[in-house]
Amino acid sequence: MKITTITCVKNEGPFLLEWIAYNRLIGVTDFLFYSNDCDDGTDTLLDALSARGGVVHLPNPAEGRNYQMEALKAAAHEEVVQRADWVWIADVDEFLNIHAGDHTIPALVMACGDPQAISVTFQFFANGGVSDFRDAPVIAQFTRSHNPDLWCAESAIEVKTLTRSDFPLQYYGAHRPFFRKGLDERARPRWTDGSGRKVPPKFLMAANPRRIRKFPAAGARRLATLNHYALRSLDSYLVKNDRGDVNRENRAFDDTYWRERNDPAWEDRSILRMLPKLEAALAEMKDDPEIRRLHEECVARHRAKRDRLLGDPFYAELHARLSCAPALPPGEPELMEELGLSL
Repeated sequence: MKITTITCVKNEGPFLLEWIAYNRLIGVTDFLFYSNDCDDGTDTLLDALSARGGVVHLPNPAEGRNYQMEALKAAAHEEVVQRADWVWIADVDEFLNIHAGDHTIPALVMACGDPQAISVTFQFFANGGVSDFRDAPVIAQFTRSHNPDLWCAESAIEVKTLTRSDFPLQYYGAHRPFFRKGLDERARPRWTDGSGRKVPPKFLMAANPRRIRKFPAAGARRLATLNHYALRSLDSYLVKNDRGDVNRENRAFDDTYWRERNDPAWEDRSILRMLPKLEAALAEMKDDPEIRRLHEECVARHRAKRDRLLGDPFYAELHARLSCAPALPPGEPELMEELGLSL
């Protein structure tokens, strides 16, 4: 089974090897990376990986607009996508955590009944009080998240989607594919959630603008969860804030973004079953002297940018503010105060 993953990156150098190694373990055979405006060595490391096979690295084709959507539009015409049996669109801080069978994408496809699309629900992993950036697997450093069925009081949570090659595609979206309007009912794709259940009809048809990329999370993760490490360490969050959003121009991260994703109410260590194989795969990749050197350069630049930012009064104040912010989603402290409960 050929499985191609598509992603957009900007200054993700320290995290590339882990993400590639992990995705190979779950069955991804090919990678299509689009990069833009990198100054941490991400693009140089991707070029070196591309020379070794299995990775295609291209400049993002966007012209100052929506980076991700422009890239996805171009990706549909790339050979590495067109020859794939399945396409997986995800970011470098997102790890597909498969609970079925041998924990691979083929096992997930089989468990879901071989549909034409599988939408897997996000689970946002909290910072967990980790301040310092460490060059170590992200999946091992962060194990606490919100209640998987609720996020900031919302029962509907966003998804990302595996898409089979015979899906009646009009275009790829970042969170789900879209098929042609007016498609005959008999030609509509067979589409499941992460438990192998049919997705809700309104999600299938993109009928509700507020639910185009999400549906109720309760019961939707029996076979797979999408672990999203959007915060990582506080050090890395500062660098991410400085970088801005890789997918949209002029979008910054702020306190609200942090607080929404820094809810440690739940512990989920299930992905750690992959850690021994991941560490072995990382060690094998770093046995290549050039790959090791370029990775270490990315790590050094990441730390150097952190140090520079901490010398800026704005970022120093942001670091101090976030380090003591309550690990509660927006609205919850206010509700507790209203009820006379202590934080």
